[in-house]
Amino acid sequence: MSLVSSPTAPTISRRHAAGSDSARGQLFTVLGEFVLPSGGTAWTSSFIDIFARLGVEEKAIRQALMRTASDGFLVSERVGRRTRWTLTPSAHQLLVEGTERIYCFTGASSGWDGRWLLVLARTPETERPTRHLLRTRLTWAGLGSPAPGVWVSTHADRVPEVEIALVEAGLLSEAQVFVATHQGRGRLTELVRQAWDLEAIETAYEDFITRFSAPIAGDPLVSTVELVHAWRRFPWIDPLLPDELLPAPWSGVTAASLFARRHADWAADARAAWQALET
Repeated sequence: MSLVSSPTAPTISRRHAAGSDSARGQLFTVLGEFVLPSGGTAWTSSFIDIFARLGVEEKAIRQALMRTASDGFLVSERVGRRTRWTLTPSAHQLLVEGTERIYCFTGASSGWDGRWLLVLARTPETERPTRHLLRTRLTWAGLGSPAPGVWVSTHADRVPEVEIALVEAGLLSEAQVFVATHQGRGRLTELVRQAWDLEAIETAYEDFITRFSAPIAGDPLVSTVELVHAWRRFPWIDPLLPDELLPAPWSGVTAASLFARRHADWAADARAAWQALET
């Protein structure tokens, strides 16, 4: 999910876009998995039903709907005694971009040409909101920071995303952005270790594999929401480094393959169950 679709579009926090376990974070999973492909509308009763199965109280989902609407992603309409929610154009764009990133994420990078994206952008210690915004946006774009004020990525094509982040932080005119190649001396594996916590990402992949390795018999709606919600975080936390820079073992490809198989197994039944709620 893109953080910003236009300068005036509603924005979604990194926490919710990456699959926060709050009711609102789970709501975005349901919106992307069921509401978006089924026409962009849904009854309040459908949300209450599916979230009850997920163990979320009715009050919490009603509050999540209202907050999401107040942020510009949903509009409501009374139809008799019922309320129907519709995705706004901004929400539609956000969810289309997000689902593409989620379902196309393979946990692997291929064909690296050896170029690095290098960003030099320092903010004063006293400007904590700016520092936080810059760190959040650049991390969101897949960059890591091996040293204060230094950001790197093996994806040299992400300059436009970096420039948006710098504009938002008010640092575009002061920052330096380079596309460069490594000329030797220090080991790249050490640079990578300093820039990203790959051990934590590997542990998250292993936990995902353990959780979803066994076929789950039960409610297809619950199984699918839990699967997609658990997977949503990886496109945001994994920088998709080339094989030669990854530690061994690395479970990204295995986890992505498992996600694709389980989603293929469960999605059709889950969407049929959702449509039954909507009738």
